[in-house]
Amino acid sequence: MSLRILYGGTFDPVHAGHLAVARAARDTFGVPVRLLPAADPPHRGAPGASARDRADLLALALAGEPGLAVDERELHRPGPSWTVDTLRELRAEAGPDTPLAWLLGADAFRGLPSWHQWPALAGLAHFIVAVRPGHDTENLPAALEAACTGRWADSPQALAAAPAGRLFRLRLPPHPASATELRRRLAAGEGPGDWLAPAVADEIARRGLYRAG
Repeated sequence: MSLRILYGGTFDPVHAGHLAVARAARDTFGVPVRLLPAADPPHRGAPGASARDRADLLALALAGEPGLAVDERELHRPGPSWTVDTLRELRAEAGPDTPLAWLLGADAFRGLPSWHQWPALAGLAHFIVAVRPGHDTENLPAALEAACTGRWADSPQALAAAPAGRLFRLRLPPHPASATELRRRLAAGEGPGDWLAPAVADEIARRGLYRAG
């Protein structure tokens, strides 16, 4: 069965770094990638824009991008957007044998032990960890390091050979884009440079999002 890749995140707002990760996963594994904006992200402060706005901006960013699509399921579920609930829902849809993989950045992966019911995640999906210089999987928390032992895969094909439980490092070149810095720039009335797709930048301005005050 073909691997299914899910890329979760707040996308607050979606920027060039997010798109680089999604494209790299699509191209490395040769399968489509679905991006899932969190409605109520439980591991960070309140987003700078509503879930509806962030999902709309994400759809604009992905327009015309082959193999990349928005999955809004977390917007339609009440309460915190726990990844374990999303993966259980996806696993129920896909069946027990379909390979599923959750794509995330190295910094988010490092915080995995703080996630709701995190030990259950490995039984539901693989993890594809996007790493860049300075943001790798070295010196992980002890509990996470122990959970990762013997699970790292050396090839993309290894993830398609099992439904869940493996880990893969998706190596990417450095990228300066930061959602935190981007929100600061937008609040200060500064230009986003090339960090935003033109259609996304235009829609942020039209909706008056991320403005100070």
